[in-house]
Amino acid sequence: MQKLRNSITDVPGIEVGHAQNKKALTGCTVILCRKGAVAGVDVRGGAPGTRETDLLDPGNLVQQIHAVMLAGGSAFGLDAASGVMRYLEEKQIGFQTREAFVPIVPSAILYDLDLGDPNIRPDAKMGYQACLSASKNESSEGVVGAGTGASVGKMLGKSQAMKSGIGSASIQLGNGIVVGAIVAVNALGDVYDPITGEFVAGIRSEKKTMELLGSLSFKRTPKRNTVIGAVAVNADFSKAEMTRVAQTAHDGLARAVRPAHTQFDGDTIFALATGGKKADLSLVGAFAAEVFAQAIVRAVRASVSAGGLPGLASQKREFK
Repeated sequence: MQKLRNSITDVPGIEVGHAQNKKALTGCTVILCRKGAVAGVDVRGGAPGTRETDLLDPGNLVQQIHAVMLAGGSAFGLDAASGVMRYLEEKQIGFQTREAFVPIVPSAILYDLDLGDPNIRPDAKMGYQACLSASKNESSEGVVGAGTGASVGKMLGKSQAMKSGIGSASIQLGNGIVVGAIVAVNALGDVYDPITGEFVAGIRSEKKTMELLGSLSFKRTPKRNTVIGAVAVNADFSKAEMTRVAQTAHDGLARAVRPAHTQFDGDTIFALATGGKKADLSLVGAFAAEVFAQAIVRAVRASVSAGGLPGLASQKREFK
């Protein structure tokens, strides 16, 4: 049995890299698959910000991607994917045409402009830096990468919210099959432990978000929320099958975040198959949901205080 670090990088063929501006409280996270991965995506939030997701439609030509970019900065942060493309092109990784290697880098962003400096956003330079730091041993969590400016529990505004960040998790199913997840948690709602049902992090009020929904109008809700992430497995699947895995992974999001998939969230999950093993699709989908939920809980538990918001891990270390 492989010894796991409880990270998506436990999946063979997956590397992760982070880059961030700690003063501006924003950053980006790249999931590299240098040898290519068959991928799918499922977007369920009503306010997504994405790039290259149409390519993942099973009916479209390109069969493999080479990276996924997760970034803060709202729609401005999509520029970080250009830096990933430049890095991969330099390595001659991409969809090969007669004239050039064209890296395929689907991306999703979250809104963090309200926490740090809104004039500084992830850009191509930061995306390139994330690639330079990418490693199969990367397992950082909390206030790092795309989670640098993330927060949760924002129904009553930033003054009642809590700090969040990046989380990751993995599980080994047997026969060397590993399912992993990574997620940047920037949810409108609160985070609950799906095993115990206990509140973990979110709105700092006696009544939690689901209790407040009956008395507060969504018209007053801050429109700057999103959970974005990816799941991966070292098995052979088609684009249609990975789309199904991405859909199932959203079950994990809904178990850990309440409410999820609102009109003001941009909830987006990518699913990557790096190949090499034969696996049952339903089994992989079920555990993709499990590790995605675990990664969400780990994201808030690993986050220190920053930007005036309290983080659960502050008693252990300071954010500097």
